[in-house]
Amino acid sequence: MDAALAALLAELEAFGNANDERATDRRARMLNITPDTGEFLTVLVRVTRAQRVLEIGTSNGYSTLWLAHAVQPLSGHITTLELSPQKAAMAGTNFARAGLQDWITQHVLDAGDFLQAQPAGSWDLIFLDAERPHYSGYWPHIQRALKPGCLLVVDNAVSHAREVAGFVAMVKQSAGYTTSLVPVGKGEFVVLKEV
Repeated sequence: MDAALAALLAELEAFGNANDERATDRRARMLNITPDTGEFLTVLVRVTRAQRVLEIGTSNGYSTLWLAHAVQPLSGHITTLELSPQKAAMAGTNFARAGLQDWITQHVLDAGDFLQAQPAGSWDLIFLDAERPHYSGYWPHIQRALKPGCLLVVDNAVSHAREVAGFVAMVKQSAGYTTSLVPVGKGEFVVLKEV
């Protein structure tokens, strides 16, 4: 990673932490991943050679920048979804600052609507870090949209274990998937679609 991107990521990490300490409304928080989760996502993208990556939950673009950095040498692309226009605008500014906007497509919309419209096998890796109560409703569409042999990664699987427990149970009961809970950052629930 070049020094300029590393410096921007450090700046955004500090901003996110400071913002989230003082924000009383959850919607105003950045809720960013941890740096070690960014490193973990980079390894997953590169080892699986994921070129089409979908991120659900952009926030200020911190995790998106990690993913864009990961797909660059693979000539890949990130599509990222965010419901908040304010956060999406902040993310767009950060993508331009990083010079990574060519590897990123942003959508400001409801993730459920987007997922419903996705054709079968359209994504090599899906990173899910959004409103956890909606995950179970996303699952049928994620199953269709995720390419066989590819990964779903769900953030906050340890830090908010109770909130994702129903979703995790649903995934584990679905045939054709292998799962692992990885104790990185806030906990990553990694799901491999076998066929």
